[in-house]
Amino acid sequence: MQRAFFSTKIEHPMETRKQRVIFYVDGFNFYFGMKQKKWRKYYWLDMVAFCSSFLRPHQELIEVNYFSAVPNNNKGKKERQDLFFSANRTNEKFNLYLGKFLEKKITHHECGKEFTTFEEKETDVHIATNMIKDVVLDRCDMSILITADSDLIPPLDFIKEYKPLHKIISYFPPARYSSALASTSNAVIKLDNHEARFKAAQLPDEVELPNKYVLKRPKHWS
Repeated sequence: MQRAFFSTKIEHPMETRKQRVIFYVDGFNFYFGMKQKKWRKYYWLDMVAFCSSFLRPHQELIEVNYFSAVPNNNKGKKERQDLFFSANRTNEKFNLYLGKFLEKKITHHECGKEFTTFEEKETDVHIATNMIKDVVLDRCDMSILITADSDLIPPLDFIKEYKPLHKIISYFPPARYSSALASTSNAVIKLDNHEARFKAAQLPDEVELPNKYVLKRPKHWS
């Protein structure tokens, strides 16, 4: 009689796979929080290193998605921002999504004079689209959102309804907080309390690109 043999080893893929984490950074909310905190010395930030510093041994960083727009009304700011983007893009885990700055006419409510300002557009839409897409395509187990913009609550609500076990963590930029966003998230972290991580995650003063061109930390950010 032929004897059947059965293996007693049962594979559990989820036991060995690390928790996949994707960060979504609202660039302007993040920048203006640092500016209000007077943390200009930390602007030259390695975003992948900074985000990675929060991960635990059972987690792995899939990517850092950074959402912003290029200011078209200030040459100096544009050049410094370009340096920051280029330096971070040397890391393959850093993805940049750019919206637009649109000219906007505003009338002063007291003097009645009209003046021109610029308003950033599309960032919220890009963040929401990417967060939902990554969950639907099962690209991550945890979404970490760096912002205090409560306009992003709708995509968070959708994700919670679509995949209840998916974790959503809100990291509030320095000098920023949203109670509405906090109540929608599984957990929150206030980056005000993590200055040491900003300091430890600074890019080198000189960053060499693949084409050998060297980017230098803006003197204005020293």
